[in-house]
Amino acid sequence: MAKELAVGDPAPDLSLPDQQGKPVTLKNFRGKQVVLYFYPKDDTPGCTIEAKGIRDQYAELKSRAVVLGVSADSLDSHQAFAAKYDLPFLLLDDTSHALTTAFGVPLSSGHAKRVTFVIDASGKVRKVFPDVNPSGHASELLDALKALG
Repeated sequence: MAKELAVGDPAPDLSLPDQQGKPVTLKNFRGKQVVLYFYPKDDTPGCTIEAKGIRDQYAELKSRAVVLGVSADSLDSHQAFAAKYDLPFLLLDDTSHALTTAFGVPLSSGHAKRVTFVIDASGKVRKVFPDVNPSGHASELLDALKALG
């Protein structure tokens, strides 16, 4: 198992499908900050709280960064989750665990631990939230993005 990426590390450049099946590659967001949040499972209590919090503050988050959610759930599961809660950001299908492994996010029973990375415009990790509390995480992300400028 790879070590969890730390501040200053370059973000791995992998491509994963979003909930519509379109490939999303991190390097395509160079020039923008990226919030990459790993979560265990679609439509479970904690993951729903976290996603709805990000949704509810998305207008401000979007003005500062691209937001991408990542879990090992399938495209169909992501589509249903996004539709059910009107999630305006992309959810990436990491059924292969390629991105989870590349970022060193721990897995438990095939599900990623709740970890968030803030990646700067040059593709470097600028902030890591290793133990995310779903309640209030969107506010933490906004604070981190504001601090980065």
